Amino acid sequence: MTSSTPDPLPSGSTPGAFRPTRRTVSAVLGAGAVGTILSACGGGASGSSGSTPAGAKQGGDIVFLIDSLGDTWIPNNSAISSFQGNVWGHVTDKLVYVDGEGKVTPWLAEKWEQNANATEFTLHLKSGVTFSDGTALDAAAVVANLDYWAKGQADKGVNPIGLFPKTYLQASAADASTVVVEFSAPTLGFIPTLGYHGSILISPKTIALPAEGQADLSQVSGSGPFTVKSWKEGDEVVLVKRADYAWGPQALGKSDAAALDSITYKIVKESSLRTASLQSNQADAVFNATPQELDGLKEAGFEVATPRYLGFTHGYRLNTSVAPFDDVAVRQAFQHAIDRDEILSTVYTSDWKKAQSFIQSNVPEATDHSAEFTYDAATANSLLEQAGWVKGADGKRSKGGRPLSVTLFPNPYLVTSQAIDELVAQQLGKVGFTVDLQTFDVVTYGQRVSGNKTLSNYEVTRSFIDVGTVASILTSANKGEDWFGLGESDQTLNHLRDAVAGAVDEDTRRTSVDQLQQYVLEQGLFIPLEQIVQRIYANRSDLKGVTYNGVAYANYYAAHLEA
Repeated sequence: MTSSTPDPLPSGSTPGAFRPTRRTVSAVLGAGAVGTILSACGGGASGSSGSTPAGAKQGGDIVFLIDSLGDTWIPNNSAISSFQGNVWGHVTDKLVYVDGEGKVTPWLAEKWEQNANATEFTLHLKSGVTFSDGTALDAAAVVANLDYWAKGQADKGVNPIGLFPKTYLQASAADASTVVVEFSAPTLGFIPTLGYHGSILISPKTIALPAEGQADLSQVSGSGPFTVKSWKEGDEVVLVKRADYAWGPQALGKSDAAALDSITYKIVKESSLRTASLQSNQADAVFNATPQELDGLKEAGFEVATPRYLGFTHGYRLNTSVAPFDDVAVRQAFQHAIDRDEILSTVYTSDWKKAQSFIQSNVPEATDHSAEFTYDAATANSLLEQAGWVKGADGKRSKGGRPLSVTLFPNPYLVTSQAIDELVAQQLGKVGFTVDLQTFDVVTYGQRVSGNKTLSNYEVTRSFIDVGTVASILTSANKGEDWFGLGESDQTLNHLRDAVAGAVDEDTRRTSVDQLQQYVLEQGLFIPLEQIVQRIYANRSDLKGVTYNGVAYANYYAAHLEA
């Protein structure tokens, strides 16, 4: 497809009021997409169960344009995707709700208790909840899901969900509404993890299906406020509301059926076409508009959301086992050579925030350590000189005949990654680095970059729900991801990791997390860039009540169209 400029709105019109002609739709989306979009955008039928706010329309259908819907619907293998996660959040529920500030509130688990050392938790479930296939969402179903999340199904090619506590031992049903969960070590982050986007509850009948059945979205049964009406791989997913839904999260102030009748997720790969469709009112919501498009959308009256997820900031984790980052002075010089203000002013809008640590500032335990990575080219040059890296006539540094070279790999999951890496390359070049960029599509990136321990750096775009996750991935302990190539060799990092992982109360853990942040940054192991907004949303102006959870997904359960 080629970029297309939408027809302007008629004078005096507001977004959502004007419906252009079929010719306009053809210009924006192409003739092949017209029939689908038009049929999905029509006014919805009334008769929805449950209440809606004053001035709200009962019913209605919305079309959500998205750049991808991934390559699988196996729940464990797709729930944490930035793309499929938008769908899963409407057809499934969770045991707890976690908001954008990390606050945990009850959902299908009405209350819970833990023992003194955080190794055993008891969950008390809401009664009367069912999956869309009619199966009760009782203690036995929750036990089946906990095992599924923690262990996966290796014989079917189903992965455990990322970041589920590796200390999980077992779960058992004490009675129909009570689940007891046991861990091999303190696991203070277990309850928040139940609100992670991987922790979606699906019917035991779905879990029992072979892999091809689990990958067929029409066979997957959740307990959420919408069900799958139809889906076509590489094209669209159509959801319709579940009329008997009555167990929404208390944090949203709503428990009954959704006001909207349907949501159609339609793939339109190019950002400019998605935005044009929103502007010409052939779509009601779009995913991943570029930052450069946002001011124009706001000025036109659209609702733009740039939620920050709980997790790591956008930045580089450096591999200390690969030159030149085996030298702490080079890592620290890399930190100080980057002008983050220039990145924000060049690539982003005022919606983006400077990094204060390698953890997003909305994580409850995050503390400000930005002094460790301030932009200071003089300090960067001095560190490199002291480490023996000498500038040549061309301004590039070398040591013993070896150039100070780094290759960056823009992350295809972040729309701004390449632009940022190009700017960082220029900034690093000013202090003597020789920088190359290698760009790949999502598939090739996964094959050549993700998990490749021979590379000197990796660009991080990653969420988590609970800060305890940090301890489980920084080193190689307990099958950790060994982010910095240190294995178990750094005793200070090991001690801080264990202090975070082994904490049995929030205050103790908060202190350890602060110390961990300080150490990682002063050692130049993680180079923060900006607080990440990986999921960008734009909605029509009369679509109200959209909510965003702790992993920054938009949810339309509590949303409605204005009458």
